[in-house]
Amino acid sequence: MTPIRIYKDNYADSTVISNRFIDEYMKGANDAQLKVYLYLLRIMGGGRPTSISDIADQFNHTEKDVLRALRYWEKQKLLTLDFDGEKNLVGIHLRDLTRPDAPEQTSLPILPGKRPESPANEDSQGFDPSGRASCRGTGPAAPSLQREAVSYEKPSYSADQLRQFKEQDNIAQLLYVAQMYVGRPLTAGDMKTILYFSDVLHFSDDLVDYLIQYCVERGKRDFRYMEKVAVNWAQMGITTPRQAQRAAAKYDKSVYSIMNGLGREGAPTAKELEYINRWTREYGFSLDIILEACERTVMATDKHRFEYAEGILGSWSQKGVHHRADIRRIDQIHQQQKNTQKTSPNRFNQFKQNSYDFEELEKQLLEN
Repeated sequence: MTPIRIYKDNYADSTVISNRFIDEYMKGANDAQLKVYLYLLRIMGGGRPTSISDIADQFNHTEKDVLRALRYWEKQKLLTLDFDGEKNLVGIHLRDLTRPDAPEQTSLPILPGKRPESPANEDSQGFDPSGRASCRGTGPAAPSLQREAVSYEKPSYSADQLRQFKEQDNIAQLLYVAQMYVGRPLTAGDMKTILYFSDVLHFSDDLVDYLIQYCVERGKRDFRYMEKVAVNWAQMGITTPRQAQRAAAKYDKSVYSIMNGLGREGAPTAKELEYINRWTREYGFSLDIILEACERTVMATDKHRFEYAEGILGSWSQKGVHHRADIRRIDQIHQQQKNTQKTSPNRFNQFKQNSYDFEELEKQLLEN
């Protein structure tokens, strides 16, 4: 094909974007992240300050969306964030991508505003109950989720361990964000669960943030529910919000299809989620197999449908069902066994029945 040349009439009043950004970083970013980064370049070129609320208003996003985008680019090492003594975001340093090892560019000032969910520094150290610092976020600890025989058992944290956890600068902000999401003060048990996310599951602050938001958006403010979701993510090797978002999109489709298949509306309870996880992960059934069991369940009972469906799917798992053809094979065997039972000889159908002429009997009775 003939090459096409792109021409521009006027090069004034423009924002320069590094080719390296387009080649290496743009493809992995979502819509909000791209808008925020490009707008930062635009603002820096104009030499004027901005604020989180201004950026949010510019693109009709929430401040949380903007902050998550900033966290993402900080994680990609394209910028760093400055905070004052009260943990307000006061500056953003954009890196020069035209030189791989270039120092940070001049800081982009951030006007003071509300004290929202300012992103925590992901290079900060995490908490280890033994007193040792443990890497979190993008550090070496994150891949440990892939190790074999990982234990996800939740420890019984002491008051001193919880106090040490809360005293970390980034954790104080994380707890504040979590409290805003759930709409109430956090209990000691809630904070210990967040400690568990960080300490045992090695979740970064931004992943914990996304986890809580994900559950709250689905009407689940119970930290026990969040804990089950978090363990599921850890078992799947999820370490970033983007991975969680992709997995959640696929997972939600299956979960709500199953809920609808059993005549249920809304998000599943923690117990129902256990059943669904067993069917999809332990048994390894595809969605069409599970929906077949749901259809049979609905036709059979109005109560205890998850338990009934578990009976069907547990039986299929034991009998090695992998495809719908396997179900048809089992149904045929079951029907043959029923037919055999109906036609098999027993002491009742072996009895030779007499043949009576009831009209003749009646006539004899009348004559007598």
